[in-house]
Amino acid sequence: MKATIVPALMIGYGAYTFNGGGFYTNQQANRDIHKVFPTYRSGLDNYLIFAPYAELGLVALAGVESKNDRLNTLLVIGKSELIMLATVFAVKNLSRETRPDGSDNLSFPSGHTAQAFLAASIVHNEFRDKSQWYGIGAYTLATSVAALRMINTKHWQSDVVAGAGFGILSAHLGYLTHRNRWGRQPRVLQGTSFSPMWMPGGMGMNVVWHPTK
Repeated sequence: MKATIVPALMIGYGAYTFNGGGFYTNQQANRDIHKVFPTYRSGLDNYLIFAPYAELGLVALAGVESKNDRLNTLLVIGKSELIMLATVFAVKNLSRETRPDGSDNLSFPSGHTAQAFLAASIVHNEFRDKSQWYGIGAYTLATSVAALRMINTKHWQSDVVAGAGFGILSAHLGYLTHRNRWGRQPRVLQGTSFSPMWMPGGMGMNVVWHPTK
């Protein structure tokens, strides 16, 4: 439950500032961003969304041991992606918010940002026991995607904050639903010994089990 607090707050803030609400509105944030970046536009956000996954692969190839093996990591990623895509596109079609550039009505929440933060959360969860810097690097990349989506006039601040929340929450739900890992040997057979047992009137089997992690 503790892991859901931050993404829940992010989604809540996005909903609070949605459609011009809040003490610092989407329109004010958009105005201030384009004072700093009046003409800058970049397509880099379309590629950076998968950069944390590239980091995940490179760190694994470097020999750093992750929390889960490759099969189970891929299964967590697959489930997390399905959760994220289902929730993000459902909310997009329900909210029908117009993008800042007016291109369509699928602005809230930001799918690019959700994707980037989901991948960053996977990196953080897999390598946080080795070093927090892997997660910091991945979240920096994800934050760059969020910033570029606003600079490119594709999303409001509410969209990217909520999108980040949806991405992080989807990753947590992916791990939460993956407690029984594939490839794990059944514990019942580990540290178990059997011996025959004789008693008056018959025979039986004595079983001793020493559970292991």
